[in-house]
This record gives sequence, structure tokens and C-alpha cells, in this order.
Amino acid sequence: MTTLTLRTSRTRGVERPARLRQELRAVHALVHRDLLRLAGQRTHTALMLLHPALYLLILGGGLAALIPSTSLGVGYQTYLFPGMLMMTVQMPAITVGVRLITDRERGYLRELLMAPVSRSTLLSGSCAGGTLVATAQGAVLLSLAGAVGLPYDPLLLALLLAGMILASFTITALALALAVGLRRAETFHMLLGLVMMPLLFLSGAFFPLHAMPGWARTLASADPLAYGVDLLRRCIALRVPDQAVGGIEWAGRQPPLPLEAALLLISGATALLWAARRFSRSE
Repeated sequence: MTTLTLRTSRTRGVERPARLRQELRAVHALVHRDLLRLAGQRTHTALMLLHPALYLLILGGGLAALIPSTSLGVGYQTYLFPGMLMMTVQMPAITVGVRLITDRERGYLRELLMAPVSRSTLLSGSCAGGTLVATAQGAVLLSLAGAVGLPYDPLLLALLLAGMILASFTITALALALAVGLRRAETFHMLLGLVMMPLLFLSGAFFPLHAMPGWARTLASADPLAYGVDLLRRCIALRVPDQAVGGIEWAGRQPPLPLEAALLLISGATALLWAARRFSRSE
């Protein structure tokens, strides 16, 4: 009996690393698929990057003459830059949700579910791929930092990149949580109009939160995108102190920067866990 127990324990000990390697290979395959898609759709990627760049250079340049720097503490283009970074990572992150629905419609998802890995692993791989692609596109927009008056400081760029990774993960997880129970892409796009766009406008990406009505500031304090935009602005303020702009406030005080980052991470992790639970019961 003791010998049998030892053999069983050894077998399980061998199976666990093999199982883990299998799950990691599945995640790697899904991330690799997203990177190949990014490399193969250069025109689509360029158009997605053109949208926030035009907002930044044309809208930002036009409104800079109407919105005095004294009301913001910085030039309007500089103020707009973190919001445009958020818009840049938002679009490819949301695409992950659309792709989940289209894969289901075309039958590809059913074939994918036949792989000998857990469904939560498949969803995590999609989230990781979407996060990486969104961050890569956001990193391209960082090249415009000098055009809005920010220095090409390596530490500043690294802080902004880290903030974009966190924001990309959260938005991708939220998009998956929204898409996991839907069957038609049209329904998903309709929900995006009702959910994501208001979240973006309430995030302080375009206008300072202190200029909004009280009810809007209250809603902004529960908006994950607002914490993402505020995180990026405060990362800039760490390296360029004269660029500090007020953002999210709790009882008249800004929450600590690490707490904002933790709240973003918790929001993304909670959304991903909820989506994985729903996904494990679907199909």
C-alpha cells in the first residue's frame, strides 16, 4: 500500500510540471498568433495609430488656443497626451473582445476548445496577447512625446510604458468580460458605445476632472480608465514636476500612486477571473 502511494505521488509530481508546460505553451501560441496578426495587418495598425495622433496634433493644437494653460497648469497638448496614450491602448484591447465573438461565430473557438488545456488558460492567453499588442501600439505613440513638450527621458518613458501595460491589461480584461457571454459582434459594439465611450469621456482624458460637475467627478472615481489616465499623468509629474495636473480625488485628496496602480490591477484581475468563470460554463 505504501509503495503504491509513493508511485502515485511520484506520477502526480511528474504530471504537474508537464501540465504547466502545456498550459504555458498554449498561452505562448495565442500571444504569438496576436503578434503575427499585428505584423500582418500593417495598414489596419497604422490607421488605429492615426486616430489618436490626429486628436493629439490637430484637436490638441486647435483647442490649445481656446483653453489657457493657466487653467490646466500645462499646455493643452501636454495635458491631452496621457489621454491619447489611453485611447491608443484602448482600441486594440477592445479588439480582443470582438475577436472572441467572431471566433465563436466562425467555429474557430470550438476547435480551440478541443486543445488539452483549461479554458481559463485560453482566455488568459487571449488577454496576454491583447495586452502586449495594445502596449506595443501605445509605445509607438510615445515617440510623439517631444512634440507635446515632454522630454525623452528614459525613466519617464519606462514609467509611461509600465502604466500602459497595466492599463492595457485592465481594458483587455474588461473587454473579455463584456464579450464572453455575447454571441453577436453587433451587440458587443452597441454595448461598447454605451459603456466604453462614457468611461473615456469621464476619465479626464480630454478635460480636467475639477472642471466637471460634482456628479461627474463621483462617477469618475469609479471609472477604471480615469485611474489609468491619472496614473500616466502622475508618472509624468514624477519626472517633470512642473507638469503636475490634478486628477482623481478622494475627499479632496489624491490617492497614493501605488494605490491607483493596485486598483487598476485588481479591477483587471477581477474582470478576468469573472470572464474565466463565465467562459468555463459556455459553449
